[in-house]
Amino acid sequence: MKRSKSHRDATAKVNRENLYSPAQAAKLAKETSVTKFDATVEVALRLGVDPRKADQMVRGTVNLPHGTGKTARVLVFATGDRAEEARAAGADIVGADELIEEVAKGRLDFDAVVATPDLMGKVGRLGRVLGPRGLMPNPKTGTVTPAVGKAVTDIKGGKIEFRVDRHANLHFIIGKVSFGERQLIENYAAALDEVLRLKPSAAKGRYLKKITFSTSMGPGIPVDPNVTRGMTAELDA
Repeated sequence: MKRSKSHRDATAKVNRENLYSPAQAAKLAKETSVTKFDATVEVALRLGVDPRKADQMVRGTVNLPHGTGKTARVLVFATGDRAEEARAAGADIVGADELIEEVAKGRLDFDAVVATPDLMGKVGRLGRVLGPRGLMPNPKTGTVTPAVGKAVTDIKGGKIEFRVDRHANLHFIIGKVSFGERQLIENYAAALDEVLRLKPSAAKGRYLKKITFSTSMGPGIPVDPNVTRGMTAELDA
């Protein structure tokens, strides 16, 4: 595929044989963004786990200290007082049976889904629609809960969810190109800390095998997986 001159110029700034520190990678991500819009900064990890085994699944959530730079559209499956609580917290779409039917027919104008436990029997049949998109509510990530107001507030405030795929890759966003380098690094550190905390005891060998920063349509930037602490020290030097 033919690349634009701006993309080729951005790629030329990245030495693929080098492992950059997180601070260097954040700086490069900002410098190599090739879009006219405020691009998203994403992190991709290759983990030393076997996701086919239930005891090596890595899945969790984390509240990024500086948010994601994007206000998520949140859909909530709830009724009665819980539905009102969700609306008061800022949920964008709230409903029950009729909304479940709409989603089953293909409605997908939302970024996150929360459901009360009593509706999960009905919401469960949306697995084929929501599951592949990583939107299926799950008690482990706090999206199946009676406390729907708190769940909505957390998501709107910058809570992200991550899950290792079948190839042992894990992706999460750490902000926008418009963020300062410190904001990006502090968000990255918070997310990485949670990924490290969730290391399965059954996983053997090296856990963090490969880390890459990138922006929307920008080149990948290889990051040193051995740097997991004191990431902002380089910015203070």
